[in-house]
Amino acid sequence: MDKVTSKDGTQIAYDRIGQGPAVILVDGALCHRAAGPNPALAKELARSFTVYTYDRRGRGASGDTAPFAPEREIEDLAALVEQAGGTAFLYGISSGAALAMAAVESGLPVSKVAVYEAPFVVDDTRPPIPDDYVQQIDEMVATGRRGQAISYFMREGVNLPGAIVFMMRFMPAWSGMKAIIHTLAYDVAFVADYERGKPLPAAPWASVKIPTLVIDGGKSPAWMRNGMRAWAGVLPNAEHRTLDGQTHIVKATALAPVLEGFFR
Repeated sequence: MDKVTSKDGTQIAYDRIGQGPAVILVDGALCHRAAGPNPALAKELARSFTVYTYDRRGRGASGDTAPFAPEREIEDLAALVEQAGGTAFLYGISSGAALAMAAVESGLPVSKVAVYEAPFVVDDTRPPIPDDYVQQIDEMVATGRRGQAISYFMREGVNLPGAIVFMMRFMPAWSGMKAIIHTLAYDVAFVADYERGKPLPAAPWASVKIPTLVIDGGKSPAWMRNGMRAWAGVLPNAEHRTLDGQTHIVKATALAPVLEGFFR
């Protein structure tokens, strides 16, 4: 593990493996270097690339500096890109996909960007998030109701059935999620505006002219796949790809060859 200093002085922990052009992997909500899909993906990609995985601020071994603003996470990525040599390929999954695209839109020196299943709700194939979704999460975290905040996020944000959410409490990963639930607000900042059941506006991403790959899983819910098709449709230079047989918990062995082909 190494660390890089972000613009506001926050220490961001990262791992680097492999050799070749730099690829930075961006986690989604409640994931970090030691827990999530990106470590396995990094091992697959390391055959062709120098792969960076990192702990988003407030998670794992990374620091956190108040007050939070979405720009801080973009600055964290900027520090990693500089550490990687001044330019990189970028990949983000779930809410990390929205963060990755926001970083590109801000002008980060990225030559290509790939994203997998940002949780955008663009039609009526699932209920939108509640009007007070952000406020509810903030209040639960602020009052120490960490488990309740996870359950609320899984039901209202991820759209999981209540029975599945209840069973998650007995899984080993539950305690790890509780430890970093305070960072959920950081993810929500990048996605909440696009989870309202309305068509995606073109304006936020009009400046993203670099080659972009928008990916979803063939077994993922219709609402998520619809969101990714819509996103590819509003991005100026995007290709849409569906991975047959995959869900939101995408297998590294299925995803890595697609990313390798795109980033070459």
